[in-house]
Formats: sequence, C-alpha cells, structure tokens
Amino acid sequence: MPPFYTLADDLPPLDDPVVVVAFDGWVDAGAAATTVLELLGIGAPVVATWDSDELFDYRARRPTMEIRDGVLARLTWPEITLRAARFGDRDVLVLTGAEPDDQWRRFAASVVEVLHKLGVREWISLGSIPAAVAHTRPVPIMGTASPDGVLRGGVKPGPTGLLKVPAAALSVLEMTVAEAGIPSVGYFAQIPHYVSGPYALAALELIASLELHLGVPLPRGDLPDEGRQLRQRLDAAAAADEATQAYVERLESMVDESRRPEGDDLIAEIERFLRSGGDAS
Repeated sequence: MPPFYTLADDLPPLDDPVVVVAFDGWVDAGAAATTVLELLGIGAPVVATWDSDELFDYRARRPTMEIRDGVLARLTWPEITLRAARFGDRDVLVLTGAEPDDQWRRFAASVVEVLHKLGVREWISLGSIPAAVAHTRPVPIMGTASPDGVLRGGVKPGPTGLLKVPAAALSVLEMTVAEAGIPSVGYFAQIPHYVSGPYALAALELIASLELHLGVPLPRGDLPDEGRQLRQRLDAAAAADEATQAYVERLESMVDESRRPEGDDLIAEIERFLRSGGDAS
C-alpha cells in the first residue's frame, strides 16, 4: 500500500528534532492544546502533509464554505500538517490539525515512518481535559511518559489508579511511537468542567510545561491578555450566582487540602454536577 503522506521536496536541516503533537476534538478541551501548536507553527514551513480524503469523513467533519456576495468562493478542508520550527537552539516539529476520523492505525504507522526519516528523538503530546478543578487555582497538569522519569517541571503521571476512557487518536499515536523506540511524554491540562469555549489559562500552562521540558522560551502571543480577561469574566459569573460560587469554593477547598478527585472520584463529581442540571448547590 503506497504511503498517504507527502514530504516536502526541500527539507530543512534538523538537529535532533523533537515533535510536539495535538489534535482538536477528544482531548482538546477549551482548544488549549491546539491553540499552543497554532502559536508554535506560525511562519514555520510545512514539511509533511497527509491525504485528507483518506483520514476524514466529510459528513462528520465538513469543509468550511465561504460565500461572498452570493458566489461560492472558497472551501477550507480539514487537514493534518507537520511544520518545522526552531526556538533557541531547538528544532521542534509541530504536528497538528483535525483529529482523523478513519485509519488511525495506518496513520500512526505513517507518522512513525516520517519521524524516523526526519531523525526525531522525542515525542511530546499536548492535551486538555475537563476536570473537577476551580478556575481560581493554577491549572493542574498531569503527565504520561514512556519511559518513566522523563517528565519535567514537577509534573506527575496520572491520574492514580485505573481509569478507562474512550481513546483519542493522539493517545494511539503516542503509544505507537513509543513502541517504535521513540521516547514519548504527554502534558495534559485539566480544565474546569463548568467552563465552555477557549481556555487561554490552560494554553498558557501548557506552554510553561513545554518550555521547562525543552529548555527554551516559547511564544505566547495574545494569550496573557486573553487569560486575564477570561479570569475576570469567570470571577464575575461566579459572583453573580450563589450556587456557582459555593461550588467553586468547594473545589478550591479540595485543591487546598490536596483532596482533588482523581480517577473514579473525578468522574463521579462531574456526573453529579451534570445530573443536577448545573446547579452546584
């Protein structure tokens, strides 16, 4: 079966590159991870692309149509790209786009093939998940790692115990890459499950974790201002509703007493909140 990716004709010279990966969808709550990779990829040349027709169900993930003055002007198709960026003395490959609908195993095998061709020495997943945490406290980061002991910045693997959830394409790729001999780590931000829309505070925390891992400064764009504005809006929303304020305070106390729910307890806390119809009392 022929490869369904295309490498650029003129590949830039790469010195022990690492690849940082995030896809929208299942583990990208608040678009935190893909926001980070969009920043990292600004101005970086594309070194590989994948055949969208093989990976996406366009009825589930439809292309975007632009209509100008009643004329069909442009289609924007879902895509996955690999870009080559450089920060300080580090070559960083940025793999991101829409989470594929189909052929995850074939896609994972092709990614491993591309990474070997480019001499990639480490895989770094970025993601974000809803959790029973408060927006008034620092965004928690939990990690994954193969092998052990490679997470940095005090990030711990987690959650503790056994947690079974539907897998993301990102996780399938991370496991496949690790099995192919490329060390892999993941940094996953935990986002308050009562928050909807982009969550700049989590994107900032993921950037900080990535900086510590790579040892180089990374761009933040407008995220600091967006984070401050978001915090103000959330504080105002919580203050306007006594039930929500009480719920946030309960989450704060759990964090302050190191009793933040993990595993089954975390899921149970979120389900209790949802069953109440969003009534945090």
